[in-house]
Amino acid sequence: MRDVVPGIEAHARAASAQAEPDNRVHMLAVYGSFALIAAIVFGTLSYHPF
Repeated sequence: MRDVVPGIEAHARAASAQAEPDNRVHMLAVYGSFALIAAIVFGTLSYHPF
């Protein structure tokens, strides 16, 4: 059983290291969408048609 645990830990570390760039891309997409929504909202608030 002791031989199996280090293998599982190594696999878990490799999986988390590979998931980290995906997490960064996901957070960039979320923040980018919030920034786009905020730009649209503030842009429409500052537009006075009358």
